[in-house]
Amino acid sequence: MTVTIDGTTGIDKVQDGSIVYADLDSNIPLGTKNLIINGNMQIAQRGTSSTGITSGGYYTTDRIQFYVATAGTWTMEQDTDVPSGQGFSYSTKVDCTTADASLGANDIIQLAQRIEGQNIQHLKYGTSNAESLTLSFWVKTNKTGTYVAELRAYDAGSGTRIIAQNYTVSSADTWEKKTLTYVGDTATAIRNTNADGLVLYLWLAAGSTFTSGALATSWQSYAVGNRAAGQVNLADSTSNYINITGLQLEVGENATPFENRMYSQELAMCQRYYEKSYDINTAPATNTSKGLEQVAGTIDGNQNFYYNVRFAVPKRANPSINFYKSDGTANTWRYDRSGASNQSGTPAVGDNGDSSFYMRIPSTGATWVVATMAGFWTASAEL
Repeated sequence: MTVTIDGTTGIDKVQDGSIVYADLDSNIPLGTKNLIINGNMQIAQRGTSSTGITSGGYYTTDRIQFYVATAGTWTMEQDTDVPSGQGFSYSTKVDCTTADASLGANDIIQLAQRIEGQNIQHLKYGTSNAESLTLSFWVKTNKTGTYVAELRAYDAGSGTRIIAQNYTVSSADTWEKKTLTYVGDTATAIRNTNADGLVLYLWLAAGSTFTSGALATSWQSYAVGNRAAGQVNLADSTSNYINITGLQLEVGENATPFENRMYSQELAMCQRYYEKSYDINTAPATNTSKGLEQVAGTIDGNQNFYYNVRFAVPKRANPSINFYKSDGTANTWRYDRSGASNQSGTPAVGDNGDSSFYMRIPSTGATWVVATMAGFWTASAEL
């Protein structure tokens, strides 16, 4: 093998016999190649299982949104069922617990990940150099048939564009790897903000509103009927489930091996959108004193006790804050003062920024100077 080095750009060509690989420096991914965060499903700050799901939200594995609109009842979990020998420890599983065999026109079931526009300007959408994207993942389900994987892009105005592809699950209860490539959108640029820029939807069921047209296999203006044509109904039996892992979306026309990032790096990427004061393996609202945040201080002239919290990772936007006592009670913290121990107060949030927030527990009418307060918090800045 002969390697030629270009003093300006690095590796210019590698020649192996009669095969020449030119300009490798322009094709080797640098930094983070996988646009999906937590694609190996290893981070689950909110907990490893959630039951009775009938609406959309973030329930278990970080950055994996499960969207349900009046189509059955579901359990979502971080599962240890994974494809053998592929280096994964976890998958995301959704399991139907109440069936909906006759979907309403507007019913939706999806797994999704939303990507900030400012993170994907290198896709060069809206230009003749728009990059193709390749999606790869492992899937296991008892429900064979046709599924839809859709991309939706948001422009600088109020418009959106879509492209979608079908893939087929051929064998029940068997891990299968799927690879799909999407051409770049030369017509419309993606907005360069911290809002949605590109969304990946893995459809699991779709009502007629979303299946009435022809699947949008090339980039087109948003047309609701062209989003999920051909999609099977995963909600039609309580025997139905689906597992997904190894989710990767990368620049180029070929799937490369899954990018395994360090746990600490993946966690920090997740914490941009969701962070908690609980230990990583403790779900919010758990009855625990482990990791309890406790502070002592003095009150101000209005009987308010203040505490400032700085996040481990700056948030995508000013987050919403939730509070819990050590016994799991929501919207309260414990406070203690002379003559009144183990009191419950509802914290108020002030100066809520992307890097920190301060909280206060008021005690109107009380006369006290020194106190302690304790509890847990969560902060969400999800797209």
